[in-house]
Amino acid sequence: MAYEFHTRRCIEFEDTDAAGIVHFARFHVFMEQAEHQFLRSLGASVHMEVDGELISWPRLASSCEFFHPVRFEDQLDVCLSVRRKGNKAITYECEFFVGDEEVAKGEITSVCCVCAPGESMRAIPIPSLIGDKIEQRPDRDLES
Repeated sequence: MAYEFHTRRCIEFEDTDAAGIVHFARFHVFMEQAEHQFLRSLGASVHMEVDGELISWPRLASSCEFFHPVRFEDQLDVCLSVRRKGNKAITYECEFFVGDEEVAKGEITSVCCVCAPGESMRAIPIPSLIGDKIEQRPDRDLES
């Protein structure tokens, strides 16, 4: 079972603002991309059919704090870990590094939902074909 995923991205010009640093909103995109890559690495997706129903993972919450600026062409390491795994939702922590320096830290919570055409989304328990491959990280003090 997996609880951690690492990826690296080169900061593109489109990621930066007029001051030449990564715009704060881009970190939320980077967290979402890391979540998608993590699920794909497990043979799943954020938008897939399970038992004849289309499921997706809308956000319940997203937050990020920033420690140091990140600039165009910096190599940004994104370390995603499963902070909390519930029956219907997963909270991920994302730590961002340029070299050995932590530049930002964020958290996103996604809930597993059925997306039936013409109906409101409804939360469902995480299907076992996904849930059985993901575990809550064991190595840190976790809040409940």
